Amino acid sequence: MECLDPHQRPPDSIKDVYKKYQRMKLQDLDQDPDIVDLPKSLHTSAKDKVRIVEEWSGDDLTAAFRAFSGQDGQTYAALPSRIPVYEHANLPGLHVVPNLLPPEIQSILLSRLLHRDLSNPAHLTNIHTHYNLSYQPSNPSFFTRPPTSSTPIAHPLDPAIHKPLTVPQLLNKKMRWTTLGGQYDWTSKRYPSTPPPPFPSDIRDLLESIWKSTKAEAAIVNLYSPGDTLSVHRDVAEMSGTGLVSVSLGCDAVFVIGTSPSPSASEEEGERGEKIVTLRLRSGSAVYMSGPSRFAWHGVPQIVRGTCPEHLADWPAGLDGGDGNGSREGKGEFEAWRGWMGGKRVNLNVRQMWD
Repeated sequence: MECLDPHQRPPDSIKDVYKKYQRMKLQDLDQDPDIVDLPKSLHTSAKDKVRIVEEWSGDDLTAAFRAFSGQDGQTYAALPSRIPVYEHANLPGLHVVPNLLPPEIQSILLSRLLHRDLSNPAHLTNIHTHYNLSYQPSNPSFFTRPPTSSTPIAHPLDPAIHKPLTVPQLLNKKMRWTTLGGQYDWTSKRYPSTPPPPFPSDIRDLLESIWKSTKAEAAIVNLYSPGDTLSVHRDVAEMSGTGLVSVSLGCDAVFVIGTSPSPSASEEEGERGEKIVTLRLRSGSAVYMSGPSRFAWHGVPQIVRGTCPEHLADWPAGLDGGDGNGSREGKGEFEAWRGWMGGKRVNLNVRQMWD
């Protein structure tokens, strides 16, 4: 496997596309001909660049979703009998599966990530860099605390630099990511040498039943609000070239991804070798970065405000809020947080650390 520098700066051409979409208004996003928005783009000029590389069985996915949810007899009305996997001609190995997760599975996955896994002290977050985070006994959800609470939940390591954070401050804006399995160190851009905490087995089993060639060993769960971005980068810390899985929940995201030619390529080869694609990723869709696209440059220049689907917009309130284990509890427990997800995007980004 080629050793890539995690500190290398992205190519200007990819940064220019990123900046273009960072500034773009919603009405222009909806009309932009260069954005690939599957399956809608099959009816535009982009159809000549997109092809189906595989079709998955709805029955097989139903079995995987039932195992994940623990609901043996569950049916998924939104799931077709054949699920197409698309690839863009400019980026071989970049596989896009729109509408992969039915609404019921999106809700359960979201609940397990944010009720159960976020409140597990073994899973580091961006908050831990500067704060000690208070956890409740038995790791109940942070959302069990009222959104009006003024009691500090995160206490600064250096009070001279940072102020304490309350639950609403933490969940509404300050919490940006948490890690599962291998705990990636963003400062050193590597994984610690110590054994990681276990990857959540139910999420691991679901993903490995769909993408059988990738072992779910480490994940970053990103929490976005409109106005948030993810700068252009490459995921190169893993000692494995197997595919990287990315699942979207909530508001739409603009996703820019591209490859650049080798520095030793001639100018003519460089012009032919540079490929950039912009995707609009909607809730329940998945991207698999494999082969030549595994170590592509990518970033999120924009979260599209007001695009969270109706089945997630009220989360964590309502019957679909659940308890983080897939059950459908009474809707009173998280009612005070109703609508929190309406302005959020949650991205589950999973990779294998070692061959």
